[in-house]
This record gives sequence, structure tokens and C-alpha cells, in this order.
Amino acid sequence: MIARISGKITGRGENSLLVYSNGLTYEVFLPVMVMQKLEENLEGKDNQIDLITYHYLQSDPSRSIPVLIGFLNEVEKEFFQSFITVSGIGPKAALRALNKPISQIAQAIDEGDIVFLKSLPGIGAQRAKEIVAKLQNKVGKFGLIKDDRAPRVSPVKNDSQLEVQAVLMQLGYKKSEAEIMVKNALEHAGNSINSTEELLNEVYKQKKVKA
Repeated sequence: MIARISGKITGRGENSLLVYSNGLTYEVFLPVMVMQKLEENLEGKDNQIDLITYHYLQSDPSRSIPVLIGFLNEVEKEFFQSFITVSGIGPKAALRALNKPISQIAQAIDEGDIVFLKSLPGIGAQRAKEIVAKLQNKVGKFGLIKDDRAPRVSPVKNDSQLEVQAVLMQLGYKKSEAEIMVKNALEHAGNSINSTEELLNEVYKQKKVKA
């Protein structure tokens, strides 16, 4: 079992690295969120890298292929191992799905944010519900990871914001007024809003309160 690999990067693929170590070159696959952090961690290191690895056999009817998945630290690997305990999510699916910072995914799981989880590649509505059912209240520590990236925003909710702003402008409000009304509604209701209709209703409620 290969638990760690140190060496020099000699090649790169879309989601993998070739790492030369002690006369051998290994192909190591990385989740998108790890690959995104890689550049800042390599600065000044002349392509030298030290990766924690998850080693497993990918089987098909005719053969078994050893696969290495790399992480920058034990916390990332631990979250990955928790994620693949969900029924129907194997290492290959998790490798593809984890394209957002761990802290954001953990927060979405803890809050039951199905909309956000559905935005992860390969994760549909049913699988998102299974992730929440399996991991909710078990991944809190991962939500504490310091992250310099933008705050978590669900793509669906973002589309809803634009739609609601457009509706308000059609109703005679200025763009600046519509943006403020939507912002106030979101600040009040938070992650409980999952559709354009719900957001419009919340905008209406907030307008009544301030009237």
C-alpha cells in the first residue's frame, strides 16, 4: 500500500500528475480542489512535491488497475475517505465530484444544502440527499478549514437572484433597488431559499415588513 509519495513532477494531465521518485514515475490523480491549490504550494520548490496518497484497485471484468489519488495533507484525505462511504460514490466518482473547497462542501452537507451538492459534477438530487443522510453532523470539523476562496454560493440560487431582479425591474423598480431588495431577502432567509418563486415571496415579505 502506497501511503505517501515524494518526488519531482515530470508531467501533468487534466486531473493528474506524473511524479518521478527513486527511479520510478507514478501517475497520481488529484481531485480538482487539490489541483487548484497545487500551484501556490509549489512556489519556489522546483516542482518537488510531497503528497499523501489513497491507493486502491480499480477493477473491471478482465483486470485490476492500481490507482493513486493524491492530497496535500491528511485532512483532505480524511474528507475524501468520508465522502466515499456514501452509497454509490466510489473513489473515481469522488475524484470528479470534489471540485469545490472542502470547507464549502462540508458546510453544504451540514446545512443540508441539496442545491449546492447537486452542483458538484456527477451528483444528482438523489445522491445529494444520500450524502446529507450519511454525513450530516459528521463533517463539522472540515467546515473549519481556512479557505481564501469566495464564499459558497449555489449556482441555482445565483440564477434565481438574476431572475428575480429582472422581474422586479419589469415591475418598475430600478436595477439598484432590485439588487438591494434581493440582497435583503437573502440575508433574512439564507439557505432556506431554493427557487425563484421562494425568493420572490421573501422579497414580498420583506417589503411588507418595511412598509
